[in-house]
Amino acid sequence: MKIDRHGQAKILTPEEIQLLFTQGFTNSRDRALFGICLYGACRIREACSLRTADVYTRKGAPREQLIIRKGNTKGKLSTRTVPVIEELRSLLIDYYPNPRTWFLFPGRHNKGHLHPDSAAKILREVCKKLDIEGVSTHSFRRTALTHMSNAGIPLRVIQEISGHRSLSVLQGYLEVTPEQVRGAASSLSMLGYSDHKVNDPPSSLEWEQGLKNEERESKQDIDWE
Repeated sequence: MKIDRHGQAKILTPEEIQLLFTQGFTNSRDRALFGICLYGACRIREACSLRTADVYTRKGAPREQLIIRKGNTKGKLSTRTVPVIEELRSLLIDYYPNPRTWFLFPGRHNKGHLHPDSAAKILREVCKKLDIEGVSTHSFRRTALTHMSNAGIPLRVIQEISGHRSLSVLQGYLEVTPEQVRGAASSLSMLGYSDHKVNDPPSSLEWEQGLKNEERESKQDIDWE
């Protein structure tokens, strides 16, 4: 968890996501911005620098896919597209720059685009109001990628959405919980080689049979004497 801008960004819980989008972000622009980060698994710089034409058609309808241009990605590796799911589509329908601007999230006085630091400041103020700790703009991306991994989506498919240059870098983003570690260890129980665990106590039937055997052996000892 990130404290005072140190450490990894927190993975958001469903309850925290609900709070942020219903009580935290007070306007459609902020909901659309951070919705793109969450439902598009985007970096904040990628979201802030989106062009309106990369998200909406000429008629103002949300596109089927977001276009993340190569020049705005980390490392400027390649352009990628991200499907627009229904949750994100509804946020984009609520937000549309009118009049239409070159950048989807224009900066102050419509000069350039919203700066990532400004977006981070918005998020810090919202989280302070909601008393949510450890959240940064990167939390939305980490949450999205971790959720997809936990849902069993192959890493190679997730990589297509995240834009990571290697699977090893992607794996560093994913959170592993103590419950998952215990679950992994518990899965080994299927390798058991007997019907009973090593430390299982004898059943009542087994105990009674053992007692009868002991009594029988005791009588035999007396007869020999």
